[in-house]
Amino acid sequence: MTSGVGKKCAIGQVMWRILALAPALLCAASKPDVHEIIARSVQANQEDWKQAPAYSFLERDADSKHGSAKTIKTFQVFMIDGSPYNKLVAQNDQPLSATMLAEEDRKLQREIVHRRGESARDRKHRVAKYERERNQDHAMLNEMTKGFEYQVTGETTLDGHIVWVLKATPKPGYVAPNNETKMLTGMRGTLWVDQATYQWVKVEAEVFRTVSILAFFAKVGPGTRFELEQEAVNDNLWLPKRLRVNVNATALGFLNESSTEDDSFRNYRLMPQALAEAEGKQ
Repeated sequence: MTSGVGKKCAIGQVMWRILALAPALLCAASKPDVHEIIARSVQANQEDWKQAPAYSFLERDADSKHGSAKTIKTFQVFMIDGSPYNKLVAQNDQPLSATMLAEEDRKLQREIVHRRGESARDRKHRVAKYERERNQDHAMLNEMTKGFEYQVTGETTLDGHIVWVLKATPKPGYVAPNNETKMLTGMRGTLWVDQATYQWVKVEAEVFRTVSILAFFAKVGPGTRFELEQEAVNDNLWLPKRLRVNVNATALGFLNESSTEDDSFRNYRLMPQALAEAEGKQ
């Protein structure tokens, strides 16, 4: 039978052990689980991707190839019967003339009429092409969660959001499923993930070693970078705000395929209202 003094000693020893472990337990409790962060951010991304086609927006494209002069065009992007339509609204950040704008309005109305009158076969082909391209773009972002290993390196505030900062490095043994995602095997990057919503506030990635694609006919080298910024459109939806891409590549060993792309997106609006306004200009 244990004496009262013995019980007190045993309890005291347990308490001292708990107190000794407390700092480690508190640290473990406060440290975010990187796997949970990635899993929940993927889920948030999937939900955004599903809702995106319901919105129209303004897209400003500033692109150049092989060091040529940059061309800047701004489009109003509408979803019309299953695929998008880009209506030109500005060039080099200057509004179109009244004559050019009227012509773009006529083009939009003709396209609306055309799509609504096309055969079932033609519509299926058009929508399938759009969905194939859209799936390819989405696959690249999704593969980032599979092809990298992540480490939480800190917390900060970005665009008014408290975020986790995650460093990404290629996962050993990762095999890219297609040519589009092979670049990931030679890339490293950083993610800024909103702590409240698990949305990607910003993503940066760069190629640090040359990657051969298309059965060695093309190579993507260091200097290739992309940066994605996103913003909240409403409480449950985040969509791209800016996409910057710089590609340093060669084809067949000598053709320069380098290019730069700087696209920004704004004025997201639900499509029924936006399209109704466009049709009202007839």
